[in-house]
Amino acid sequence: MLRNIPTHVIAGPLGAGKTTVIHHLLQQKPDHERWAVLVNEFGAVGLDAALLSTSQNGISIAEVAGGCLCCVNGVPFQVGLGRLLRQCKPHRLFIEPSGLGHPLQLLDQLAQAPWTNVLTIQPLIVVTTPASLRSGRPLPTAQSAALEACETLVINKSESVDKDFKLLINKEFPGKRLIWTMQGQLPFDSLPVYQNKIVDSPDSDIGIVDNPPNAMRALWADRREPIRQVVQGEDGWSIGWRWHPQQRFYPQAIDELLKSLKWRRAKGVIHTAQGRCSFNALEGKLAPWQPSEWTADSRLELIFEKPQPVDELEARLQSCLMP
Repeated sequence: MLRNIPTHVIAGPLGAGKTTVIHHLLQQKPDHERWAVLVNEFGAVGLDAALLSTSQNGISIAEVAGGCLCCVNGVPFQVGLGRLLRQCKPHRLFIEPSGLGHPLQLLDQLAQAPWTNVLTIQPLIVVTTPASLRSGRPLPTAQSAALEACETLVINKSESVDKDFKLLINKEFPGKRLIWTMQGQLPFDSLPVYQNKIVDSPDSDIGIVDNPPNAMRALWADRREPIRQVVQGEDGWSIGWRWHPQQRFYPQAIDELLKSLKWRRAKGVIHTAQGRCSFNALEGKLAPWQPSEWTADSRLELIFEKPQPVDELEARLQSCLMP
């Protein structure tokens, strides 16, 4: 296994554009290198790995869904990261914590065994948006602490504000390096880096677990019935579904359904008559559908402030299926 792998934790609140930033960074990978991404999601379905899905060579993506990396059972996290490192042997690793997670606690865990000398943790990057900075609504405590601790603050969606607002924000964070981006287009050479030479060495003494206990995989007893998973967390309630790959949806019907709901976050990778499409929306505002390279099941996840009527939601989504 490689040691001293440069590891970038890219944190930020819901909808800031963390996944988009990582997507653009992956497009800048040198041909001779292998890169890996570990995605953590608040919901249990796992959407961000699907949204990052790519046919580009030398990129491996894994996910730990169902809660904050530092709060969920340590075994799934250790297994997911350990397996990713052994299988990919990456020259660089990106970790995207949930927008409802605890980035600083995650950094503390990564600095301890069994990751010591395996990972070289780079300075924390926090991604946010002008809308988040000027909304007046306080960030969750963990995200606010990460914002204060980071050296580099990436302010995405900068096209939505003028020069005066940028000057105001620059004065508000005098001790930080601010990078303004549009559509998550962060240049790779702008990443803060601690140099440490990667070495290849026997891994028998590292103690990383990558062989999980046997677990039943979710299977469809009825291809028209989805697999549903619900997560209640400290800062929100999530519900997600997975549909059999043969099931197809009317995207217009999904849009109409979403318009009638008050969600904080909505994202999906859906099989339609035109192929696989994805969307990633925030605070009740619909986002355009994009072509997706995901080839497996259809997935959809919604995050709300409070629990919703589960059976009613599912019935309405089922009505969006094509015959």
